[in-house]
Amino acid sequence: MTVPEVGLDIGALRPLPAETAASRIADRFVTAIALGQFVPGQKLPTVQQLGVLLEVSPTTVREALARLAALGHVKVKRGRGGGTVVTGQWGPDSDAMVRRTLEPDWGRLEVTLDLRSLIEQQIARTAAQRCTASDGRRIKTALRAYEKAGADRESSRLADLEVHHAIAVAAHNPQLTDLSLRIRREVSLGFEAEPYNEQVRARALEQHPCLAQAVLDHDPELAAARAAEHFSLTETTLRALYTRIGRSPSTTPSHTQRGHRRAH
Repeated sequence: MTVPEVGLDIGALRPLPAETAASRIADRFVTAIALGQFVPGQKLPTVQQLGVLLEVSPTTVREALARLAALGHVKVKRGRGGGTVVTGQWGPDSDAMVRRTLEPDWGRLEVTLDLRSLIEQQIARTAAQRCTASDGRRIKTALRAYEKAGADRESSRLADLEVHHAIAVAAHNPQLTDLSLRIRREVSLGFEAEPYNEQVRARALEQHPCLAQAVLDHDPELAAARAAEHFSLTETTLRALYTRIGRSPSTTPSHTQRGHRRAH
């Protein structure tokens, strides 16, 4: 597969108008919390880090966090070792805030999820064809780190990122690697964290080794099928949240779902 120089506009992360940026960022935070991208008890990244991730000013981030604190979603701890800590996954206002985040761009998000499945299948397929001994060692190290991360959300997030980055690097095509990271950021609302709960982690603990082994065994089609299965986790979680807010997703099977059924 030849990947052209990508000028892809994967849209929802465009800069936000200043007058609505803080409220939209607050909505996006609540959606991320509902998805488990941030979990109760977890400390959020710093204001500066969030500003870089979301491409907004620190002032906008602070205003958004102040709104979240007023609504009871987070608590700000002052002093040494302080920060902003998530206090709950769902509140009385969550339904409306999640709807404002997901509903306007749902169709585009479905297309992006389909694109992600196609790209990740191709990455896994190509990695299985090109994986070297050095690549294999990196993949195995990443798998062990994910297993050891346990219930620590941030450690789990970083280890998950490394598992998939190691597989992408094994494809030996930097543009594919870059595209994978950019699409991940898009479907994660800019936070670079996949949806998370105990069930998702349990599934990932089962699926990561299967995907990795197909790559290490140089089995391109099995690797692609394993990737399709694994990356459907995020789509399934997003669709469940969209249904929860009272907006039924398309009843037409997505390309991801159709491809997954064919693979099995």
